Amino acid sequence: MLEVTDLHAYYGKSHILHGVHLSVGKGEIVSLLGRNGVGRSTTIRSVMGMVECRGSVRFQGEELVGLKAYQIAHKGLGYVPENRDIFPTLTVRQNLLLGQKSKAESGRWKMDDMFELFPRLRERAENEAGVLSGGEQQMLAIGRGLASAPKLLMLDEPSMGLAPAIADFIFEKLIEIRAQTRLTIVLVEQRVAEALESADHGYVLEAGRVVLEGNKETLRADDRVRRAYLGM
Repeated sequence: MLEVTDLHAYYGKSHILHGVHLSVGKGEIVSLLGRNGVGRSTTIRSVMGMVECRGSVRFQGEELVGLKAYQIAHKGLGYVPENRDIFPTLTVRQNLLLGQKSKAESGRWKMDDMFELFPRLRERAENEAGVLSGGEQQMLAIGRGLASAPKLLMLDEPSMGLAPAIADFIFEKLIEIRAQTRLTIVLVEQRVAEALESADHGYVLEAGRVVLEGNKETLRADDRVRRAYLGM
């Protein structure tokens, strides 16, 4: 579904990605793993057309490099950023409505679907988003990402700043979403053990390059991953 080949990305004169490659099959959960600053977030931002880049990013066979972010979103890619980017003075319901496509394009994810997935959002539907807890805001950000009816959803650090129990709940919901809808998911995450548990395949990045890839069993068994990320 998504093929990234020899991807280089830049912030001004800073060369961040150095030939990243990855492949995401339809219906998979794929995790991008590694420490802060290695290029994981830059990779998905490049896929979304938010970073200057060169190389190839093909989605369902169509080249995305050179397109604007809004054009890429219209192709069916959704993005939940690290800082969530909700509208704090709008209500939960209004935030979700802003994410929705037209009724003709809405597909699987309507308002009631989001409320069924995250019952807490139904309870808080008329509250301003800015007064929500961190966990509730993350639920809202994911709900808004789903509201655009994406074919592939990319999430940047969905567990950041959350209590462990809430982070576990978010991971469980991502697995539930995939199981129910076969939605393809790309997950950038520092909680490596949980990310591997959720994922079908993973890529480990260091200094803007993919240094290791494999299914979760392969990565769990690798001594480098065990020492650097799993505390073994």
